[in-house]
Amino acid sequence: MKIFEELQARGLIAQVTDNEEIKELINNGGARFYIGFDPTADSLHVGHFMALCLMKRLQMAGNKPVVLIGGGTGYIGDPSGRSDMRSMMTPETIQHNCDCFKKQMERFITFGDNAAIMVNNADWLLKLNYIELLREVGACFSVNNMLRAECYKQRMEKGLSFLEFNYMIMQAYDFYHLHQNYGCNMQFGGDDQWSNMLAGTELIRKKNGEDAYAMTITLLMNSEGKKMGKTAKGAVWLDPEKTSPFEFYQYWRNVDDTDVMKCIKMLTFLSMEEIEAMETWDDSRINEKKEILAYELTALVHGSEEADKAKAAAYALFSGSGDSDSMPTTEIKQEDLFDDKINIVSLIVKCNMAPSKGEAKRLIQQGGISVNDEVVSALDKTYTKTELASGLKIRKGKKHFHKAIFA
Repeated sequence: MKIFEELQARGLIAQVTDNEEIKELINNGGARFYIGFDPTADSLHVGHFMALCLMKRLQMAGNKPVVLIGGGTGYIGDPSGRSDMRSMMTPETIQHNCDCFKKQMERFITFGDNAAIMVNNADWLLKLNYIELLREVGACFSVNNMLRAECYKQRMEKGLSFLEFNYMIMQAYDFYHLHQNYGCNMQFGGDDQWSNMLAGTELIRKKNGEDAYAMTITLLMNSEGKKMGKTAKGAVWLDPEKTSPFEFYQYWRNVDDTDVMKCIKMLTFLSMEEIEAMETWDDSRINEKKEILAYELTALVHGSEEADKAKAAAYALFSGSGDSDSMPTTEIKQEDLFDDKINIVSLIVKCNMAPSKGEAKRLIQQGGISVNDEVVSALDKTYTKTELASGLKIRKGKKHFHKAIFA
């Protein structure tokens, strides 16, 4: 099975501009393609995961990736999929985030001569002269077409700023610049980027009279139609300091039963033969599938050693055979205590096991919280500094564990 057919079998392809041309290019290693990443945080997250995996798959098939870091477009912010305007970042923050991205991407992509390259659109976008840009590309864009783009529709109700309106032009200009200077003939991205990507292919055609192609990958959605990669604490990050390998493992270990095979197909590098065999397993083996998914993805992001630790920690917790150093831990400080004690409600919120005190109280009242394997029923239950010094193992429901320890 060639790479294009494999992407189809895994359910990764959403939309393509030219099916046969793209199939021919990537199956024969002829794609010099790029994917853009705006540095909106100091870590990549699960939302970036599929794009990274796609780059890895295509590179393994002989194609050449160009990783575009949006140091320039980060000054504006992508309005796609948002109902509000993004916060403005300082140049220092943007550069710091770009540096963090590159370090994380090296786990997925091979950089170097005749391999992947990384470019930053700040290198050309920040040098553009406004009048020159208008003269060079302004006539190539139809405002009517831009306003019909899906990425702008959600923002129109609350008000689309002129700043954000320019994002499509900037992204299209990136493709044009990469086509001119790096020989990029293809752009890949999430399905919510379709309008911006089409703008790039059109700009290249109008300016150069040459063909360039675009393909979007299916967004990672759960069975409820929501983007995957979010928890009560927020995004699931690829940085182990923001989401520990154990938490990362547990996130995938706890996905809904109906989403397991989809995630295995779209995200793991198990062969299609192995996956097809797993699809024949009966429902009694669902937990085995989840463990395979969690282990494969944790090993991919954090390495096999951390994946082994996370798997062992999960086994130790769920079998009741003991605690684990790999469990996510929150340090409780003196300022968190009152009379050298902390209330269970405050403790749950401090450990990010509930977003608010109201939710923490609800969990306790429903019998969903246990500390050191004892169910907590009293809302006024407190724990002393001495107890915290030994470490408290907090369990929410059946699957979520946390350790609180006095710093």
